[in-house]
Amino acid sequence: MNDLIHWEEHGAARSARWLSESGQPPAQAIQLADDSLRASTTWQLASEGTGLLWRGDWQNARNLLQAMTRRADHQPRKQAKTPLEAFNLHRAAQARRAQTLGRLLIEVAPGHVIPLRRAQDFAQAGLEAWGEASEPYIVSLRELLGAISAHEWRKKSVFVPALGAQIHPHYGVFSPVRGEYLDLVAQAPLPAARLAFDIGTGTGVIAALLARRGIQKVVATDLAPRALACAASNISRLGLDARVELQQTDLFPAGRAGLIVCNPPWLPAQPGSSVETAVYDPESRMLRGFLQGLPAHLENDGEGWLILSDLAEHLGLRTLGELQQHFSDAGLRVLERHSIRPRHRRVQDASDPLHAARMAEITSLWRLACR
Repeated sequence: MNDLIHWEEHGAARSARWLSESGQPPAQAIQLADDSLRASTTWQLASEGTGLLWRGDWQNARNLLQAMTRRADHQPRKQAKTPLEAFNLHRAAQARRAQTLGRLLIEVAPGHVIPLRRAQDFAQAGLEAWGEASEPYIVSLRELLGAISAHEWRKKSVFVPALGAQIHPHYGVFSPVRGEYLDLVAQAPLPAARLAFDIGTGTGVIAALLARRGIQKVVATDLAPRALACAASNISRLGLDARVELQQTDLFPAGRAGLIVCNPPWLPAQPGSSVETAVYDPESRMLRGFLQGLPAHLENDGEGWLILSDLAEHLGLRTLGELQQHFSDAGLRVLERHSIRPRHRRVQDASDPLHAARMAEITSLWRLACR
């Protein structure tokens, strides 16, 4: 967002650009805050909608946010009667949590400089996340720390066993930390295809995996400039520039391919912010768009690979019958379904409100062909 945020300081009216990757609107009431502010007072003011513009020590600000986070995590929860109600309550609670924690604010100077005592160097992390900064801006400490974390992940990378290589995720691009779906892509029998499309490439990891498996040419698409920049960097680092072509387009490139792969967002729900679009697919638009477009873009005897978790089924957001109806409506038939259970930490977290659904979840690669 590019709204202005206004406050008064030392008897003068001031304003700066409001930056919010999550789409949170700027607080209308701004209060200056420093090291003398208690965590209980901070939590109360933030809960009431007041933005707290920090003028104290950087490390103390981080400690204060941690204290606020502990309070947020200990808020009472309403007991849900169904998995769908649990999901809706969880999302509502997460939205309130994000809004409240997002009201601890930092002013960042041009060049992504944090002008606070003991502040860390944010220049490179800020540049990677938000580009050049020629004027000051206000951002929540929570989002600023997210940009720092993304910078660190980008540096150290994520090892992908199925690829046997490192992938460097960029800020705002979904990281391939859940590797089980890539195991499916690595193990499913390849059709006799010289050309493949990777729809919604993200980090480029699936395109790289297909090229490593022997597909001579992979056209990888995405709408997001950040994703395309991330994929280009990873493809180049892996030495696959001659095999993988990147295109900015909605879903399909022109032409037909013998293999078309898509890993759409898995949950048919409305994203609460732009950063949630990798997880939530409102009304299954991307899923249905991929399925409906397959017949027009598959070569004769070609295959479409849909990578999808059934978590939505366990949450009551979609049924298996509805998914199969989407296949039928698109004129597709199922050749085979390969499935695997997730290995991420949340599966073992009994305190997670969605624990039962996550325990039952499986991820599948659906091999599809035209009828």
